[in-house]
Amino acid sequence: RRIKEAQEKKCKSISLASVCGFPISIFFIVVNEFCERFSYYGMRAVLVLYFKYFLGWDDDLSTTIYHTFVALCYLTPILGAIVADSWLGKFKTIVYLSIVYALGQVVLAVSAIHDITDTNKDGNPDNMTFHVALSMVGLLLIALGTGGIKPCVAAFGGDQFEDHQEKQRGTFFSIFYLSINAGSLLSTVITPILRAQECGIHTQRECYPLAFGVPAALMVVALIVFIIGSGMYNKTAPQGNIMVKVCKCVGFAVKNRFRHRSSQYPKREHWMDWADEKYDKLLIAQVKMVLKVLFLYIPLPMFWALFDQQVISFLFTLSTYPVVIFNITNYGLKTQPDQMQTVNPILILVLVPIMDSMVYPLIAKCNLNFSPLKRMTVGMFLAAMAFVSAGLVQLQIDETLPKFPTGNDGQVKFINMINGGPLNVVAGVNEFTLQPFDCDINNTFSVFFVWCAPVASINQTLFCSLRFLNGFNSVLNVSVGSQSFGDIITNNMSKYVDIPQGEAKFHIMDTTGNECVYTLMLGFGSSFTLIIPSTFAFGENCANNVRTVVDIQPNSVHMALQIPQYFLITAGEVVFSVTGLEFSYSQAPSNMKSVLQAGWLLTVAVGNIVVLIVAEAATLEDQWAEYILFASLLVFVCIVFAIMAYFYTYTDPVKIEAQFAIIEPEEKEKNRRESLEMARRDSVKHRNNNISVRNVTNCRNRKKTFNLKHK
Repeated sequence: RRIKEAQEKKCKSISLASVCGFPISIFFIVVNEFCERFSYYGMRAVLVLYFKYFLGWDDDLSTTIYHTFVALCYLTPILGAIVADSWLGKFKTIVYLSIVYALGQVVLAVSAIHDITDTNKDGNPDNMTFHVALSMVGLLLIALGTGGIKPCVAAFGGDQFEDHQEKQRGTFFSIFYLSINAGSLLSTVITPILRAQECGIHTQRECYPLAFGVPAALMVVALIVFIIGSGMYNKTAPQGNIMVKVCKCVGFAVKNRFRHRSSQYPKREHWMDWADEKYDKLLIAQVKMVLKVLFLYIPLPMFWALFDQQVISFLFTLSTYPVVIFNITNYGLKTQPDQMQTVNPILILVLVPIMDSMVYPLIAKCNLNFSPLKRMTVGMFLAAMAFVSAGLVQLQIDETLPKFPTGNDGQVKFINMINGGPLNVVAGVNEFTLQPFDCDINNTFSVFFVWCAPVASINQTLFCSLRFLNGFNSVLNVSVGSQSFGDIITNNMSKYVDIPQGEAKFHIMDTTGNECVYTLMLGFGSSFTLIIPSTFAFGENCANNVRTVVDIQPNSVHMALQIPQYFLITAGEVVFSVTGLEFSYSQAPSNMKSVLQAGWLLTVAVGNIVVLIVAEAATLEDQWAEYILFASLLVFVCIVFAIMAYFYTYTDPVKIEAQFAIIEPEEKEKNRRESLEMARRDSVKHRNNNISVRNVTNCRNRKKTFNLKHK
């Protein structure tokens, strides 16, 4: 016993060791969370582009699989919470599921190696089924791992603090959220750069294995760091299968209430009080606290529906419209579209300290009751305003898009290749004049044409699309850099070729070896048809003969227009999410911390499911209309949540549990006394009954004897 007491004293002294008022153990937890979030967000930053450009899926399928994966990541926390609180404890659950997590990252990285099935060495996998299957296995393992540890890490960090360290615990959750976004920031900067590298054994292409491999390595680092701090943690032992107890308690209360639904039975203060006959009052009080918070969670998925949708919606928009952040003279800083996701974590790293050290204290000094639920309401409203801003930006973008035909319309571009006077063209009710080697605007008619020159689709990432029309009397070969348009025969059109933005030098050669160099400055997202007329001649001024026709104008929407929506969605996240994490922990009973954290994370999963349902049900053609629809839904939900929050009463689980810890022994003693008293009364009653029986028997015997004597 002395050895055990000494060990407990030693463990307690270790757990109480602190730096600046914070337990040393939380620093291992924060570093672990940083590395794990680097791993998760780094993988997720390139996941959509991996689906689209490596696996060859379209936007709709990529979006569906992405949101399904995110939903799984936030559904599995329920499993992790049950295992942690009921069986293994938080520490072992984090360790075991982190191993599964790291394995999933490795499997996903292997699935992105195109050389495994590239038998013809052309850079494209020949057995795409293998890569898809391996990817899905990796994503399932990642969803199980990251989801399983999500509710445990935050709750495990909260367990490191004593009851009197409430302020430090609140600061810890802010630091914890900062570590999440610091890892997210670095990963969303680094992994797109790694993806843009070229790698491969036989054929070089975008290096998705490296982009997924580095996050896998960081997950291994996260696991090692967490295990190193093992001896310093305050480990709370699991308290039995609490989820089963809660479910049985709720089920018994419902059944008992149903059995006693008649008006002859007196009503009870709370419907859970109908479980009094079988379960102790402490468990019933804990269940009441959990159910009260879970009821508040019902409207919250709508926030996450908007927040997680903006990740992929803004990414697809940016992949169509590359941006220049700084533009000094003709030089700019080019960014990959998936790197633009760094705006969110950068703003979080700035806003979290500002909110904690300036905004909240200032509001408190003004004697305003800015309670956690009020903060969350404000966060939801800011997110709705972010999508209103996104809708306005989308309207600006739509104005710059070319008008493509829809329905039964067709589109044709008329080009005058005759070296003479102008041509008058009549097409149905449309009439226009074409100058030599010039073309009309894109005319769209409600008829079908036998021949037309198709216009390029909207360009992706940092490329421009070009094609050549050869009106020269000889076959011409056109190349730019390492790319070639091939041999273009007379009076024929080449295919579109994607060329990087900037100055492009085209080399035009005929069959005899004559060469002409033509230079053109290409803007982001532009598309051109270059006409080589019949009057073209090789020589010093040959480039002056090449005519340029603009199919699609360069992008004119600047990235700065998207800053307000990023700021609003991030401010909403800081006010909503950080507060929600702390609120979930503070309102949870001691044996249900992970369960309530899992309930909080479950709202994220439901939010992603809402995105899929609303997007499929709405079938809106315009992106701006979808943004406004989601913003309107969130404003409505925000009002509902504000009403629910108004009637919510905050509780202190520690005090309530302490009260029951005092009350329960008294009730047990009272029940014991009542039982003894009942037993005594039963014994006396039984003894009296026995005496009465003996008296009656004796009386009968005496009467019988008297009768015999009388006879």
